[in-house]
Amino acid sequence: MVAAQASARPIATNEQKLELLKKVECFIFDCDGVIWLGDKVIEGVPETLDMLRGMGKKVFFVTNNSTKSRAGYMSKFQSLGLNVKAEEIYSSSYAAAAYLESINFNKKVYVIGETGILEELDLKGIRHVGGPGDADKKVTLKSGEFMEHDHDVGAVVVGFDRYVNYYKIQYATLCIRENPGCMFIATNRDAVTHLTDAQEWAGNGSMVGAIVGSTKREPIVVGKPSDFMLKNISASLGLRPDQIAMVGDRLDTDIMFGKNGGLATALVLSGVTTPEVLNSPDNKVHPDFVLNSLPDLLSVKEKAMVAA
Repeated sequence: MVAAQASARPIATNEQKLELLKKVECFIFDCDGVIWLGDKVIEGVPETLDMLRGMGKKVFFVTNNSTKSRAGYMSKFQSLGLNVKAEEIYSSSYAAAAYLESINFNKKVYVIGETGILEELDLKGIRHVGGPGDADKKVTLKSGEFMEHDHDVGAVVVGFDRYVNYYKIQYATLCIRENPGCMFIATNRDAVTHLTDAQEWAGNGSMVGAIVGSTKREPIVVGKPSDFMLKNISASLGLRPDQIAMVGDRLDTDIMFGKNGGLATALVLSGVTTPEVLNSPDNKVHPDFVLNSLPDLLSVKEKAMVAA
């Protein structure tokens, strides 16, 4: 009990909220658990985003969910009544395509994942196979069965896939093990995700783990807590890390992402992380600020707007 109490992180005071708003020029938000839960926007979030923009703050939305492209996320934001620009969205599907573009990749990609990854690869002109097209393919394991695979595949990208199956796992395994120099790229390794607002669901870590197990290879991770997206954002804005804050609901991805990049970090308790997990003596990841939810910042709106 004493150890748990010693590691406790209290909810930010109004003075601490004002400190955060004063020192930060750009806020990077996780989406699931911070902006929305499933298909419901968290109450007060639209007003909070309006306040931050009214103060002249830059805002970006960074999500490890790869099932949608940036265009797909635009539709979701709009359906929830949120006014967001396409260039403010960084999904892990976009990060995978941007990473491949950054290394001048010119082979094919085999995709375990959904349409978001395919759409972003198409926008970069990167050839791909797999994805939803392999959802119904089956392996019978009859005597002498041999699976052919495309030897021009130079990268396997693994994103969240509701239709993952043994065919996809075997195909990805063959590409990584048998194609010389084939890369293994994961959009993220999240253990769980908020697919609905009713419960947590197994995340992309389960898909990535299957390929790690069959290939004995560790992936290149392009989503949080990797710094690939952060470098992209900070370079485009010309901001120092200490002028940026990461706001998220996960200690091992969002807060670690911010800590690794030298950002201010704010944990919200509206998503995955509970106060018990945050304050456990076993927790080694400590945010700079803790909020019940993002709209907690509205409690200092008047003072913050005057200061701005």
